[in-house]
Amino acid sequence: MSGGGIFIVIMARIQFIHTYQYIISLENLLLAWKDFLKGKKLRKDVLDFERNLMANIIELHNELSQKTYKHSDYYAFNISDPKPRSIHKARVRDRLLHHALYRELYPFFDKTFIADSYSCRERKGTHKALQRFKMFSDTVSKNNTRTVWILKCDIRKFFASIDHSVLIGIIKKYISDEDILSLLSGIIGSFHSTRKEVGLPLGNLTSQIFVNIYMNEFDQFVKHKLKAQYYIRYADDFVFLSEDKKWLETILPQVGSFLKERLKLSLHPNKVFIKTLASGVDFLGWVHFPDHRIVRTATKRRMWKRIKEKEGKEETVQSYLGLLSHGNAERLAGQVVEYVKRSQTADFNKE
Repeated sequence: MSGGGIFIVIMARIQFIHTYQYIISLENLLLAWKDFLKGKKLRKDVLDFERNLMANIIELHNELSQKTYKHSDYYAFNISDPKPRSIHKARVRDRLLHHALYRELYPFFDKTFIADSYSCRERKGTHKALQRFKMFSDTVSKNNTRTVWILKCDIRKFFASIDHSVLIGIIKKYISDEDILSLLSGIIGSFHSTRKEVGLPLGNLTSQIFVNIYMNEFDQFVKHKLKAQYYIRYADDFVFLSEDKKWLETILPQVGSFLKERLKLSLHPNKVFIKTLASGVDFLGWVHFPDHRIVRTATKRRMWKRIKEKEGKEETVQSYLGLLSHGNAERLAGQVVEYVKRSQTADFNKE
């Protein structure tokens, strides 16, 4: 991802040693611009910034050097896929800085994360999480000879509940440079949800690394204090697998207490359950059973809605066919292909 950072171990905690000057350097900002441009080259605000690219980058660099940089306000808009969400989009110059920071923060912090955290990480993602879930369920069930119990949890209003002071306190365990900390604090403090100093914007690239840093505290608690062997987390959605139902019942209050007391987060009261795998467990858009998984009904409805809205657009269809290939959905995939063929035939006949 980038170089400039080195790693040392102090008192058994890996430390981030990086210069503020490198992060804000013209070299790093130009490299970050290349990352930022991917998939955005034709957007109006990006084209406007690019017309005077070097002047704009030099201006940003000078503001950062002189410590006069201030994060701009956000442009807010709503989306409804997969569910209603408020997105807050920063100006191009701010997003460029987000990329410059992300290039250095991600490779460092990723080394501190557990293997079974799958959201917003390279070579991870939902497909890998689903594979891991299957592997864990086969192991716990001794190849379907024992009952698998699953504790499934979800955090209420996750992004909107991230506490700024707690987040900065966690970051300070790894980063001691006051200039870097001040810059990160400014970006974190540039947004708040319903209360001041609480919440991260869904639209920021930096939010992706910040929430993983935040939840890594919980992941480490789960692995080292609860000693959970079969645990998977994807953002605010996580599961524990065990053949011992009583153990899951014992750890649930500990999970809730840690999240509330350490991270100021709360479990969603309607999205926490303990049930057997055989009864069907909803996780990451699929309902899982011992020997197969099927697409969740809500996911299926959303898929058909999107395909019809996009009028069978190839990119959308292939995206969903890729999704369906991750489970037992051959019949549904066939229905999608047939629908597209009928739509194309109808369009041809109109002409």
